[in-house]
Amino acid sequence: MKKIILTLVWLGLVATCFAQRKQIDSLRTRLSGKLDDTARITTLLDLSLDYSLSAPDSNIILSQQAYELAGKDHLIQKQARALNNMAAAYSALDEYPKAVQLYFRSLRISESLHDVPNIIRVYSNLGDTYMRQGDYRKALDYLLPANKQWSEYIPGKKITDSRDIRLTSILLLNIGESYLGVGKVDSADYYLRQSDKHSNKFPDVMDNIKADFGEVEIARGNKTHALKYLHDAINLATFIDDPQMLNQAYLSEAKLYHNNKQQDSAEYYAGKALDIAHAGKLPLGILNAGKALYTYYDEDHNVPLAYKYFRMATAAKDSLFSQDRAKQLLNLDFEEKQRQQEITLAQEQYRTTVRMYVLIVSLVVLLLLAFIFWRNSKQRQKANEQLQNQNAEIEKQKKNVESALSELKTTQTQLVQSAKMASLGELTAGIAHEIQNPLNFVNNFSDVNREMLDELKAESTKPKAERDDQLEIDLINDLIENEKKINHHGKRAEFIVKGMLEHSRTSTGERQATNINALADEFMKLSYHGLRAKDKSFNSDLVANFDENLPQINVIQQDIGRVLINLFSNAFYAVNQKAKTAGATYKPTVRVSTVQQNGSILISVEDNGTGIPENIREKIMQPFFTTKPTGEGTGLGLSLSYDIVTKGHGGSIDVNTKEGEFTEFVVRLPA
Repeated sequence: MKKIILTLVWLGLVATCFAQRKQIDSLRTRLSGKLDDTARITTLLDLSLDYSLSAPDSNIILSQQAYELAGKDHLIQKQARALNNMAAAYSALDEYPKAVQLYFRSLRISESLHDVPNIIRVYSNLGDTYMRQGDYRKALDYLLPANKQWSEYIPGKKITDSRDIRLTSILLLNIGESYLGVGKVDSADYYLRQSDKHSNKFPDVMDNIKADFGEVEIARGNKTHALKYLHDAINLATFIDDPQMLNQAYLSEAKLYHNNKQQDSAEYYAGKALDIAHAGKLPLGILNAGKALYTYYDEDHNVPLAYKYFRMATAAKDSLFSQDRAKQLLNLDFEEKQRQQEITLAQEQYRTTVRMYVLIVSLVVLLLLAFIFWRNSKQRQKANEQLQNQNAEIEKQKKNVESALSELKTTQTQLVQSAKMASLGELTAGIAHEIQNPLNFVNNFSDVNREMLDELKAESTKPKAERDDQLEIDLINDLIENEKKINHHGKRAEFIVKGMLEHSRTSTGERQATNINALADEFMKLSYHGLRAKDKSFNSDLVANFDENLPQINVIQQDIGRVLINLFSNAFYAVNQKAKTAGATYKPTVRVSTVQQNGSILISVEDNGTGIPENIREKIMQPFFTTKPTGEGTGLGLSLSYDIVTKGHGGSIDVNTKEGEFTEFVVRLPA
């Protein structure tokens, strides 16, 4: 008997699902036909409501169209409903502030009309919005009063509208979920069962109820009952193609197995939840599943998989953040249309007012015209004189401005050159240290060669019978090897000097095939020793992580060298400043790394120094802006670096930082 009842329930749900899909197709067909404004608004609102969860972006567009059309016909009740639908879509897109703002606008309109059903809908949706954010107590502050008001409204009224029946079920469902969120399992169970009485026509509500019953049983420790409800929710969500609920149900099942120390099963169902989230393109689902898998594999001490899912969860979080711009565009588009509508209305009111006063003003004007004509003839002469004086003053000011601009350009050129010479001065100290090493090698090998040549000469003067041919061959081979080393270190010294000369001279704009790894390594050492030359007490770890397979790329070497000098100098300055106050446990570290990615070469310069405050992050690339004390910085280093990379090489410079912890500059150059 029980199986027959379950079969009948499923058949009813199948019929309901097909009816809903048929309804969407019917509404879309109807919308493409000829309708009057009222019918079109109603159709737009019904269709937008059907798209609330499956396609929130479509909901926003349809609701906006309904809102604008209702505004033209002064149908403010329809506008309130459109705002409510639109807010629900923004809530589904995790745009909670925008959703709450629209809900309150809809609420104000509904209260002015005493539209109780829509007031209850708004309060229920506000509660749902706070539930999504995990603030269940705040959600109950809206849901419980709404339920009380709805209970008082219903008696004596025959509720036949499916939207009102659905409202009752969703309101009770939200209360149950909120009590579940605050840990009141028995209260949650009570309201969920009340909701279940009204949910048989709404599969997307029923799968939520089943999943919540599963959570109730998990909280009670009833594994068997929990699995039954969760499997019902999964089957129902699969049938109606509700990926969000599938993701949630699989995560609940994973939590159940995790609570019962069945780690393999927990990881399996969390993985299924992740697959559903990927297939449904649900960033929040990917984030939650990734966090669960990271936790489970971390408990298993499976570091590679834990790290994999940690990165996946982080990427999902970044993806959610990157979607903010698209959502903000929708916000701005709608707000702009509203503003234009308000401007149009204001203009129409202004025209009406103007028409009222035109006749009166015309009479006054006629009386004043004679006086004005006479007065104008007198003032025209005075005005001409003033105009001539003003023209003369303008010409004088124009010359002063041109002179000031010329002086400003000269000053800017001098400042740029000063900045370049300042960095050259810092570079020189590092060069003095770096060039000493290859010169020491050259001198040492030269001394050794001189001794071996003396030994070879002595051996060659011996009688042929006493000469050691093998010794002569060994000495000659050693001389050859030493000459190679002398040549190698001589070329290294030549490279350092060439780098200094290229840094000092004006860029020719000529590109050369360049080994970025060697360039970055050289300038990091030179910058470090440059600072060490000024402050002997300063020390820092230098960490290099270079991509060995990095290809050579065509760049202007002296320009990229200037960019690296500026980035390394700033990094060493930051860790040096932090070392003065951080205490003995602080270990200054500057890292440089390279990698090839998506057709570009990335150079990362990172330090664990003072970081950049949030309020000045957008200013650091501006010319003449500096955080260094007067006399220590010109404010041109990053500005010049930005122009060199973006305008000179078609690349980009990005900065990641946290005040007091670290700063990372990432230079991207096209490969």
